[in-house]
Amino acid sequence: MSRSREILASMHEEGKAILLHVCCAPCSTYTITQLRNQGFGVTGFWYNPNIQPWLEHEKRHESMVSYAEEIRLPMIRYEIYEMPLFLRAVVGKERFRQRCAICYRLRLEKTAAVAEEHGFDAITTTLLISPYQDQEMLQRTGEQIARQHGLEFHYENFRQGWSERGHMTRTHDLYRQQYCGCIYSEWERYNKAVLDDLLVSIEGPGDE
Repeated sequence: MSRSREILASMHEEGKAILLHVCCAPCSTYTITQLRNQGFGVTGFWYNPNIQPWLEHEKRHESMVSYAEEIRLPMIRYEIYEMPLFLRAVVGKERFRQRCAICYRLRLEKTAAVAEEHGFDAITTTLLISPYQDQEMLQRTGEQIARQHGLEFHYENFRQGWSERGHMTRTHDLYRQQYCGCIYSEWERYNKAVLDDLLVSIEGPGDE
């Protein structure tokens, strides 16, 4: 049986089929458990062109694949690492909320397109568990994109499981990244600074 048919078969054995965009293994732990407890047939989807550099991207992906195998989670990986498209999209829009809005849209657009192609009922994302992400923006973007593809966007405040996420990450010995993903967030993490402050000194306040 092909991988695509295997995934479709597993979808129909369970409840409503949902394609879960996964940003990393730690954030997937509680989220997958919660969705399964609600009766969803969950398939993970890996598409994260924002994660840089290549070796960091691969570390996170390998950790996700290992965890998926452990918990018997079907996975789809978008084979092309489209980092150049992410960088081109955020040129001149590198400030915190600006780049995040573009990043959310890129990843959820791809998730919805793949979900529609494979016959899923709904999409959602592990980004909704993080206290560092903009939930309102994620919900608004996700619902808009899902409608355009004839899907539902499952919004849920997974943040209630943040401490459980930490416990499950340690229990399964998952790779724990030190920054969100893009080179701008890496710069902010290790410089202990906000990129916006640097850009303001060059460009002025700009638009929010």
